[in-house]
Parts: sequence; structure tokens; C-alpha cells
Amino acid sequence: MEMIYNSSNYAVVEFARLDGDQHGGGFEIVDKQARREMYLGGASADHFRQNVRELIASEPSVEDIDEFLSQFDGFMNRAVTLQ
Repeated sequence: MEMIYNSSNYAVVEFARLDGDQHGGGFEIVDKQARREMYLGGASADHFRQNVRELIASEPSVEDIDEFLSQFDGFMNRAVTLQ
């Protein structure tokens, strides 16, 4: 796993592709303010990866990236807890 984005509002961790996995691993997106997270795997992860590549090509600001990630807020239904 590798942290690919970290701001005061969001963090994104990429999980590597496993041997034999035809899709590219997955992503965990964390909304730090709401303390909620979600996981994208399979085709959803592939789509997210492509959208991120397009976003990066536009040389976005932190605010642009946070705005992009905010579209997932409604899907984040698991609470983040520290143990």
C-alpha cells in the first residue's frame, strides 16, 4: 500500500495489484473532517485511476484535488476509528 495523496481534508491510499488480478488493486479514500472512508476495487478502481491520471495532467491545485475527491463523500459510510 502507498499513500498517493494527503491533504488536511482527504487521504488516498493505493493498494497494489495482486498476482493474477486483472484489475489494478484498489484505493481507500478517507475524508478526514467527517472521519469516514470508502474502498474502491475492481472496475471502480480502474475508473478512479483513469480519472486521477486526467486530473494530474491538468496540474491541479490541492483545492482542485479535494474538490474532485469530494464527489465521493456521499459514498463514505464506514467510520474511521483508531485502535
